[in-house]
Amino acid sequence: MSFLKKIAPMSVRGLTTRNMSVGPERKVTVLGAAGGIGQSLSMLMKMSPNVSKLALYDVMGTPGVAADCSHMNTKATITGHMGPDELGAALEGADVVVIPAGVPRKPGMTRDDLFKINAGIVMGLTEGIAKHCPNALICMISNPVNSTVPIAAETMKKHGVYNPKKLFGVTTLDVVRAKTFYADKKGFNVVGTDVPVIGGHAGITILPLFSQATPAATLTDEERDALTERTQNGGTEVVTAKAGKGSATLSMAYAGALFADACLRGLNGQKDVVECTYVQSTVVPGLDFFATKVRIGPNGAEEIFPIGETSEYEQGWLVKMQDELKSSIKQGQDFVKNS
Repeated sequence: MSFLKKIAPMSVRGLTTRNMSVGPERKVTVLGAAGGIGQSLSMLMKMSPNVSKLALYDVMGTPGVAADCSHMNTKATITGHMGPDELGAALEGADVVVIPAGVPRKPGMTRDDLFKINAGIVMGLTEGIAKHCPNALICMISNPVNSTVPIAAETMKKHGVYNPKKLFGVTTLDVVRAKTFYADKKGFNVVGTDVPVIGGHAGITILPLFSQATPAATLTDEERDALTERTQNGGTEVVTAKAGKGSATLSMAYAGALFADACLRGLNGQKDVVECTYVQSTVVPGLDFFATKVRIGPNGAEEIFPIGETSEYEQGWLVKMQDELKSSIKQGQDFVKNS
């Protein structure tokens, strides 16, 4: 079980087991560590007993974040790296690379607006991974994930080091939201609640499968519609609540740390590490990338699960999302091919 899933109201397992070695020495690199997501994510990864070395990279501000996190009395040693000349040192020897780099979404900004800014950033960072740690598991947080994961894939292909089992789009925040909203609505303990989320990581491409939720509960049409649309629009809800002064940084850092820790546990040989994640997949014909449940092991994505049984309502959303998801994938692929 992830250390983050054992968080109590005022304590974290990482604090109570700071002297415990729970597996092999593992290095995690965070690219974009000084940003809104990156700072909180760096703190959470510093808490993980599965991390031995933590390298923080950004184009500015990283020495301060590294110094701050270094005062935490947890297992991982920490280094800060700033600017392109130090990217190689940050990546060298990394087992897992988490990428929250790029600009966040602002009010009125579309995913296409984000793409124009973040595509080049992601391609450049992925080139660094291809050169310095091509065997690392890559956890892509930078939006739009539906396009940045294909960008990373094409970039790794250009360098002859692409392994589809080692590239993941982090869609965990969609799962976290779906679990929380569903548990709140039905009065369940969220700790024991599970809701698979499939598709992509933007708007209508996000499809929570409440028909497969556990514990099972009957939802009225109104409840089902509201929960589905709230999960799809969770990011907008936070941007609006912050009145244009931020986006979903804290919950995204939490979700990113959950997924990165799952990757570490899988690498360390823990059995039955299964997470919903956006990967190269043949689950839906015509879509090169798709999120379903994936078993993560020592080799990365070791088993991609089918969608399973869905309701007529969910099948309708599955059809509706495909054109947008296909277009986003192609946009990412074409960006690298034309660069």
